[in-house]
Amino acid sequence: MRHLKKGRKLKRTASHRKALLSNLATSLFKSESKRIRTTLAKAKEARKLVDQLITKAKRASVDGIDNAKVVHAKREIYKVIRDRNVISNIFTEVVPKVKERPGGYTRVVKIGQRLGDAAEMAILELVDFNIAQDKEATSKKEKEVEETAQKDTKETAEKPAKKTRAKKSEKTEKTEKTVKETNKDPKKTGTRKKKEETKTEE
Repeated sequence: MRHLKKGRKLKRTASHRKALLSNLATSLFKSESKRIRTTLAKAKEARKLVDQLITKAKRASVDGIDNAKVVHAKREIYKVIRDRNVISNIFTEVVPKVKERPGGYTRVVKIGQRLGDAAEMAILELVDFNIAQDKEATSKKEKEVEETAQKDTKETAEKPAKKTRAKKSEKTEKTEKTVKETNKDPKKTGTRKKKEETKTEE
C-alpha cells in the first residue's frame, strides 16, 4: 500500500522521472505559445513543478530583478532547468504577466485519446499566455445563451397558439357529435312511428 506517498511514478526510475519533468518544464517555457502536448499523467505531474518554479521566481522578484534574492532563486531554478536563456525568460516574460495571479499559473486541457495505445492526451499551457482561447470560449458561451433565450421566446410564443388550436379542435368534435346525434334521432322517431302504425292496423 502506498499510503502518504504523493505523485506518480510514471513507470520510471527516480532519475529518469526527474529528467522527464525537467525536460517538460523547459519545453513549456521555451515554446512561443507557452503550451505543450503530452499525456495526461505527465501533464499533471509537470504542472506541479512549473507552478513551484514560477512561485520561486515571483517571490524573489517582488523588490525588482536586480536583487540578491533573484540570484538565489535563479540558482534554485537552475537545479531543475539547465538552460540559462529559459531561466532569464521566466524572470523577464513570465513573472511580469503572472504578478497579479495568486497561484494556478498553468492549465491542463484534455484532448482525447491517442491512436495506438489509447493513452489520455492533454495540453499543458500557461493561463496568462493563452487569453485568446478564454475569449473564444466566453464568446461561444454568450452565443449559446443567446440562442437558448431565442428558442425559449419562440416556444413561449408558439405554445398559446397550439392551445387555441387544440381548443378549436375540441369544439369542432363536440359540434360534430351533436350533429350526428341529431341526425340519428329522426331516424329513431320514424321507426317508432312505423311500429305504432302497424300495431293500430292490427
